[in-house]
Amino acid sequence: MRRLRLSGRAGLPRGEGPWPWLAAGSLALSLLMLAALLLLLAGRGLGHFWPAPVELVTLDDGRQLAGQPVREERRQTLQGSPLRERLYRTGNRDLDGEAWRWVEVTSIARRERPDDWAVIERQRWGELIVRPQALEEAGRRLTEAPLWAAFAARLERVLSLRAERDALRREVIAPLARRLAAGHDDAEARARLTEAQARVGELQAAMTRDALVVESAAGEHLIVPLESMLAAWRPNAMSPPEKLAAWGANLWHFLSEGPRAANTAGGVWPAIFGTVLMVLLMSALVTPFGVLAAVYLHEVAPQGRLTGWVRIAVRNLAGVPSIVYGVFGLGVFVYGIGGRLDDWLFADSLPSPTFGTGGLLWASLTLALLTLPVVIVATEEGLARIPAQQREAALALGATRAEMLRRVILPMAMPAMLTGVILAIARAAGEVAPLMLVGVAKLAPQVPVDGDFPYLHLERKFMHLGYHVFDVGFHSGDVEAALPLVYATALLLVGVILVLNLTAILLRHHLRARHAALRSR
Repeated sequence: MRRLRLSGRAGLPRGEGPWPWLAAGSLALSLLMLAALLLLLAGRGLGHFWPAPVELVTLDDGRQLAGQPVREERRQTLQGSPLRERLYRTGNRDLDGEAWRWVEVTSIARRERPDDWAVIERQRWGELIVRPQALEEAGRRLTEAPLWAAFAARLERVLSLRAERDALRREVIAPLARRLAAGHDDAEARARLTEAQARVGELQAAMTRDALVVESAAGEHLIVPLESMLAAWRPNAMSPPEKLAAWGANLWHFLSEGPRAANTAGGVWPAIFGTVLMVLLMSALVTPFGVLAAVYLHEVAPQGRLTGWVRIAVRNLAGVPSIVYGVFGLGVFVYGIGGRLDDWLFADSLPSPTFGTGGLLWASLTLALLTLPVVIVATEEGLARIPAQQREAALALGATRAEMLRRVILPMAMPAMLTGVILAIARAAGEVAPLMLVGVAKLAPQVPVDGDFPYLHLERKFMHLGYHVFDVGFHSGDVEAALPLVYATALLLVGVILVLNLTAILLRHHLRARHAALRSR
């Protein structure tokens, strides 16, 4: 009795010791690390879209600069004395030659936040941080007051004209040009193309009418055409609700537009679309093959030494580096199968390859091969957990072996299959190395789906969120501008993987609950 009391005084079953507490602590630490990662990505990424204030800084020597404060760092001089510097985003790359400036804090004499300073986002040369002075219309100086309201109305007109022009190019001119290039010489199509091109010329001419005269902190004057502008705002004059609305608009532009300025500005919509489409195609390819392979290994094949070796080989394939699969996909899928398809079906297009180069199809097949062992192992584990009595009962009631597999075994193993698909999605969505060889592109503004037959263009290159993070983080000419976009894109990639996984998990839960209800009847 005394021995039993001693073993139970810790409140734990005999023999377990501290291991449950260690397991719970490890789980809690993992969750804390995950929460810290998400908070870091959200804080650094989502904060980038908030309209930061503009400071007019006067230095000890009388010089002035205007910029948005980013962060402060403590350094040491060569003599060992501490030095505190503040980084400002000054913009005006075409005027100053650089868009960032470190300023020693002790050299700042005065800091102001005047309401009349504006941030202007342009198609080229990045942002301008200037003070608007006047408007020009066809080279004639205007005296409209208030200046900012008149400028905002004219900029809105230019943005609407640009949207109409881009829609004409995308929805009318591009399809007609492809139709004529394919040999369909249609007089009506040629007339429509000419009319659309003339309308585009009219819109372009109307966009070049207005310009804004601005002044920099150094006293330089510049005439900026409204045609080159994408947006403009005065952050110091904005109220908190206006800043919140601007933050939401900036976030929406990031999610719905394509990249520009060497991927250091703009949005990531093509990368979102390419990532989701590739994962869906990969899942559609890997699921049937993985399930059939697992069913054959566990239910059909003789359980001998050869089957055991096959299982070992499948598990070893799960540990092969992903770049090896990329090399295999490049050699077999792209150059092998794709090159043969070009010789047979697209000989008129050679030497320009159609399928003999990287594309969406070959990337999906490569990742399907990469994740195939995961689906096989998870499905086979689910099949092993099904009691033998279920098989025997189905056969005893007169079902054939095929009917037993189709109506009893596979429905019961469906949650395990979906578990394998979930793991495959989580791995495939974040892979970058094999995609660099079989189809991903730095910039592919056209998504692989459009209104032209066959609608889904598997031969096209595509953008991927993981590769976009790699490219922006390591190949950008402006590291400071790219850093918040890296955090935002990484957070978005985690969100896409989370949505895909949650969809599969909810489907698995529904199937598991349905199967449990059927079993209880």
